[in-house]
Amino acid sequence: MSQKKITPRSEDFAAWYQDVVYQADLAEPADVVKGCMVIKPHGYAVWERLQAELDRRFKETGHKNAYFPLLIPESFLRREAEHVEGFSPELAVVTIAGGKKLEEPYVIRPTSETIIGHFFSKWIQSWRDLPLLINQWANVVRWELRTRLFLRTTEFLWQEGHTAHASEEEARAEARRMLEVYADVAENVMAMPVIKGTKTQAEKFAGAVKSLSIEAMMQNGLALQAGTSHELGQNFGRAFGVKFQNRDGQLDYVWQTSWGVSTRLIGGLVMTHSDDSGLVLPPRLAPVQAVVVPIYRKDTDRDAILSRSHALAAELKRAGILAETDDREGFTPGNKFFHWEQRGVPLTVELGPRDLAENKVVLKRRDTGLKQPVGQEGLAESAARLLECVQKDMHAAARERLESRTVTAESFDQVRGILEPVTAEKGGGKFVMAHLKDAPEVDAQIKALKASVRCIPFEDRYGGAGQCILTGETVPRRVVVAKAY
Repeated sequence: MSQKKITPRSEDFAAWYQDVVYQADLAEPADVVKGCMVIKPHGYAVWERLQAELDRRFKETGHKNAYFPLLIPESFLRREAEHVEGFSPELAVVTIAGGKKLEEPYVIRPTSETIIGHFFSKWIQSWRDLPLLINQWANVVRWELRTRLFLRTTEFLWQEGHTAHASEEEARAEARRMLEVYADVAENVMAMPVIKGTKTQAEKFAGAVKSLSIEAMMQNGLALQAGTSHELGQNFGRAFGVKFQNRDGQLDYVWQTSWGVSTRLIGGLVMTHSDDSGLVLPPRLAPVQAVVVPIYRKDTDRDAILSRSHALAAELKRAGILAETDDREGFTPGNKFFHWEQRGVPLTVELGPRDLAENKVVLKRRDTGLKQPVGQEGLAESAARLLECVQKDMHAAARERLESRTVTAESFDQVRGILEPVTAEKGGGKFVMAHLKDAPEVDAQIKALKASVRCIPFEDRYGGAGQCILTGETVPRRVVVAKAY
């Protein structure tokens, strides 16, 4: 793979992002399939790490994995009017199969509420069958006109949770619980701070009663919706006849939720932490957490240094650290350092002739570039402590960015003045906290700035109630306004 210079963030953030993804060997466009991407082994390994963290938490909260068809009868989407209206422009439809025109077209899965609702109606009869907690790991297709690797592609990978409950209170608690799971993974695994809140009615998921989200700030100040959880009420239960006999012996419709995150989180990971030298990965998501790089110039040093390098890597592995030895022939140490730097490996372990003689190694952090010599004895403990420090420091740096670039505005003119100059390429974005009414006409005026209300935060940290800057009506708290991906 070529090793070209990465465009500086300050020069063109969008080009920088693309360069980092390419040079880290995460993905590339699927040039023969419009709008799709190939996730390469290194990118997929990051997704597998993220998937494992999420999947473990889903199972700990009682959810079971299942799989539903990729093809959904077109009539299913029509049963929930708001749902089909929301997805209609993005649908890919199959009309011919086996050389014959289908009596009813199939839609390629954009999301699965409808077909899962159909099967829930067959599986649920009584309150004893509830709650039903299902998760699906799958791919979906949404026909996108403008695509960007990981952030917005026609086909992408995700998980979608779907649950059914006997009461509105249970469903509401479930939607909030799963948003908290997403926030936990974002903060403590991805080292990516988020704001948790409720979407406005204009921004909620098509067919939902209420949508919740976590919103993250990228290095250019733009927002990324990093996860959503939806209270569906009884909308899909009514559309698909998902009834159950309650404890009083009466028939009622179930209350449902759905929630999901996708491979766009990898894009968020890149834009939160990486630098002008390439990808930077938090240790808890890195497929390789430490790489031992042997350094030798003479053949007389080679065997001893390689042998010790492999032994040190084995020690790290026994301690639970994902470690490798870069013993590739035909590459200089400089080439090797550059290779692992661009791929975001959190820690490199340098071992040269002097280090071997002094029973030491040099540890180098990817996030800061700082080096420190440590003894070979107890290397695993030193590396583990440093990796934990890297994880915490990366989160702290991202948290400081979020807090320092979150500002308040007392008028629409102030919001406009802050956000109008912002572009994805040049950055300069901020999260603007303003009092705004949750009303479609208010959202429309914000969208005229090419921005949006990201969420109404759960936590009130910005002064409580106030007058809407557009309508003058009293609202309970400020909302997050930003330009976003």
